[in-house]
Amino acid sequence: MKIAMVGSGYVGLVSGACFADFGHEVVCIDKDQSKIDRLREGEMPIYEPGLDALVENNVKAGRLSFTTDLAEGIAGAQAIFIAVGTPSRRGDGHADLSFVHAVAREVGENLAGEAVVVTKSTVPVGTGDEVERIIAETGCTHRVSVVSNPEFLREGAAIGDFKRPDRIVIGAEDDFGREVMREVYRPLFLNESPILFVSRRSAELIKYAANAFLATKITFINEMADLCEKVGANVQDVSRGIGMDNRIGPKFLHAGPGYGGSCFPKDTLALLKTAEDYDSPVRIVEAVVKTNDSRKRAMGRKVIEALGGLEAARGRKVALLGLTFKPNTDDMRDSPAIAIAQALADAGVDVSGYDPEGMEQAAPLMPEVRMCDSPYEAIEGADAVAIVTEWDAFRALDLTRVKSLANAPVMVDLRNIYKPDDMRAAGFEYVSVGRC
Repeated sequence: MKIAMVGSGYVGLVSGACFADFGHEVVCIDKDQSKIDRLREGEMPIYEPGLDALVENNVKAGRLSFTTDLAEGIAGAQAIFIAVGTPSRRGDGHADLSFVHAVAREVGENLAGEAVVVTKSTVPVGTGDEVERIIAETGCTHRVSVVSNPEFLREGAAIGDFKRPDRIVIGAEDDFGREVMREVYRPLFLNESPILFVSRRSAELIKYAANAFLATKITFINEMADLCEKVGANVQDVSRGIGMDNRIGPKFLHAGPGYGGSCFPKDTLALLKTAEDYDSPVRIVEAVVKTNDSRKRAMGRKVIEALGGLEAARGRKVALLGLTFKPNTDDMRDSPAIAIAQALADAGVDVSGYDPEGMEQAAPLMPEVRMCDSPYEAIEGADAVAIVTEWDAFRALDLTRVKSLANAPVMVDLRNIYKPDDMRAAGFEYVSVGRC
């Protein structure tokens, strides 16, 4: 089957490469000529483990290609995926659907035969209806089924998530759409991956509801961490204790500096706006968004307190280890490190930073941070070291070297990757999240 993937960003590129690996003929389409040129040369525009090899193998096999010409790219495609960005709209927080609508219009104007048009982008309820209307408005006379197929990819583990999914959600309104999508995912269906066929609007809401629930779990355990610090409990014990309940589960119950990334921040906000539009407020999600925003800057204050408070912190140096919102990605969107660095800079602290993959993306977002070439360069002369992202490289730091380079052995572990007793035995003044 020929598949066209409109949008060669994170979702589109990973999905397109994986579909090609299933044996489909895939054309990835993007307006950005420089991005397409880089992809043709084998250069990935994003960091995702294993993606470069997956793309290279399928390009060599002739199953994956790239173009800026949409008409050429969708010619003969039975399934046309829309995988363009839907960022939060400036001013009101609604999802910006201008790119989705523009693609729908261009597809309608250039379609030369029947096809299924699939919204892979994360879109609010009712977007499929609008895509259907726009395509019809172009005068397209071919049979078209508009389907919602939300993605559930974790950055850093996207290829595995695509090939071994918890579920595949397909929102279709007719048999044509359902049958084409069943063929698209046939390799996974044969592997008994669960495929859930629902209405289009249900599929659109499933994505937002899932992300909002996971964001709620993260925010809940972070608040429990704060309470643990007050009462003398250990949040990791609390997390294990509640996570062993099968009704709750252990995932997303790790205390830290708050959630960030490409999904949770914008999707929870978009869900709030949708709920407002339909006069059906979601108060829990509203509280989650507010609490998470506050927490990031509060983590900056936690580092300042480790230095002895505002007066003592001024003019001192802090090394931030990890700048991306999570490990195994170069994504800086809504990373807690941004707010933490700003809080430190506002307090007159000199901030240095290091990240294994996110330095290029971080630099323009964090002008107050001096970027370093290694964790040890960042640590040199620091009065405190703060672990913000739990990269594996930071789990086995040479602690003797850290102590010799730093002005003071103060470690603020915002991801709880070290054991308090071990760190104190090594001579560190150790601060964690929700542990004594």
